[in-house]
Amino acid sequence: MKKYTFAVVGALGNVGTEMRNILETSDLPIGNLILMDLAQNAAKKVSWRSNEYTVIEAKAESFTGVDIAIMSAGAGASLELSPEAVKRGCVVIDNSTAFRMAPEHPLVILEVNADALENHRGIIANPNCSTIQMLVVLKPIHDKYCIKRVIVNTYQAVSGSGQAAVEELRSQIRAFANGEEMLASVYPHQIAFNVLPQIDVFLENGYSNEEMKMILETAKILDPKIKMTATTVRVPVMTGHSESLNIETEKPFEVEEIKTLMEESPGIVLQDDPGKNVYPLAINAAGKDAVFVGRIRRDFSAENTLNMWCASDNLRKGAALNTIQIAQEIVKRNLVRVQ
Repeated sequence: MKKYTFAVVGALGNVGTEMRNILETSDLPIGNLILMDLAQNAAKKVSWRSNEYTVIEAKAESFTGVDIAIMSAGAGASLELSPEAVKRGCVVIDNSTAFRMAPEHPLVILEVNADALENHRGIIANPNCSTIQMLVVLKPIHDKYCIKRVIVNTYQAVSGSGQAAVEELRSQIRAFANGEEMLASVYPHQIAFNVLPQIDVFLENGYSNEEMKMILETAKILDPKIKMTATTVRVPVMTGHSESLNIETEKPFEVEEIKTLMEESPGIVLQDDPGKNVYPLAINAAGKDAVFVGRIRRDFSAENTLNMWCASDNLRKGAALNTIQIAQEIVKRNLVRVQ
């Protein structure tokens, strides 16, 4: 089997670290690994598959000879570097917002729209973390019952804001335990022992940018005819996003049919025995690859409508894992443009 040169860009960040960890045990045909990050992190050493790698600065010429680059360095860096990488024969899988809504670049979740990869032009976008776990659940329901409308409320972990947010939560918890003032800098308010109904900036329509990402990305990936509204919330959890979904369908369903469908669908683990206190928990989803689904029940207030709860590791399936699954699929389909 042909081996490829892979690059991880933003290799020392939260998501970049998860990418390295997943790649380490993956069956991808990696002949060479190049780790890139900010200039100030260049020359740092990283162990991978028992070998020591030196991080290099991410710049245009760094992509010479790279076959597949997995980017997690932010939208600004991606807008600058991704086109340069493509010019050098590299396929870019980008985890930022830079190309998600660009009509010429596919926005892909393997369990939902893998065939969109066939038309890539060198850049493939990875969706928002909260969108990914939601659409893994919605896809099989939509295929069988045709979804009309979705109301989603998210409860998102601080690791989605980066390592500084994780440290801020830890610092505030320590300050509380010591009777000290809890200082906030990453978020506009204290996050420890609190709930913030704001993720990203607010837009003129009153929605946050995170909420609009979920709405617009669902239209691009799954079906623009689905009506959707979202409320995204930051909670004092380290890792693992949770979501409450209210789903209205065209066709009638039985709750047990939905549970069976979830059990049989790829990427999903059903955890639904509330009588025994079994339901998805963020703390249990952390470190796992699946989207966990439970609390499935009929919404008696509306026809053909159900409620459910799902949880997933936002750094894995919500980011790093999905990008690596895309890489595996483009290798499998021979869609790697090699120099």
